[in-house]
Amino acid sequence: MMRLVATLVSLLMPMSLSAQEEEIVLRLSQAEVSITTNFDGSEILVYGAVKRDAPPPDIGPLGVVVTVSGPSVPVLVRRKEKKFGIWLNTDAVEVDRAPSYYAVVTSGPLNRVLTRVEDLRHKISIPRAIRSVGAPMHISNATLFTEALIRIRTRSDQYQVIEGGVKLDEDTLFRAAVRLPAALTEGDYAARIFLTRAGRVVARYDTVIDVRKVGLERWLFNLSRENALLYGLMSLVIAIGAGWGASAIFNMLRR
Repeated sequence: MMRLVATLVSLLMPMSLSAQEEEIVLRLSQAEVSITTNFDGSEILVYGAVKRDAPPPDIGPLGVVVTVSGPSVPVLVRRKEKKFGIWLNTDAVEVDRAPSYYAVVTSGPLNRVLTRVEDLRHKISIPRAIRSVGAPMHISNATLFTEALIRIRTRSDQYQVIEGGVKLDEDTLFRAAVRLPAALTEGDYAARIFLTRAGRVVARYDTVIDVRKVGLERWLFNLSRENALLYGLMSLVIAIGAGWGASAIFNMLRR
């Protein structure tokens, strides 16, 4: 028994030492993103350094993984099938929690800088960041719905995997660019930075990016939720005015 304990301690010591020897010092180009009427996306630069109190541990090459995650909400994914020449919604699965935006930027191939065990533990890759537990009994291939959600959001740039996007200088300085698309959900975006050795996480840093609507966008957003009746009436007046104006211009052009 004592021999087994000693073996376990010897295996865990390199990881515990490396976690103490290497820390992350981080900066963001901006910690706040303002969504305005002409907002067409943004780019956040993540840059930092590895702080060490001793020479780098000799347990494998250094890897860096950066993730940025938007607010997670339930998502209903439907499957369409063509019946009698018409596309109809058939089966549906509700994904328990899926980030509205998710980006993974790494210093190398993800399967090299991160083991599956560490991915499962920290939920770093896109499939691990999505939580889907239950599904209707008659649906046997519920994972296909999650895969479809990932494909759709990847095409719209809401989900991103950029392997090799983190630039490392002398295993000490690192930098990465994270692209935020125009269609952003308001809320707190969690940014996580991981240092890995031999695919195992040895250090982690967490921070938050504040994404908020400002100006006219903020006012309309608040109005739609705090006074839905006034918002609806105002939208109706604007629609009528726009229709009348277009009709008047069309009549003038015909004369």
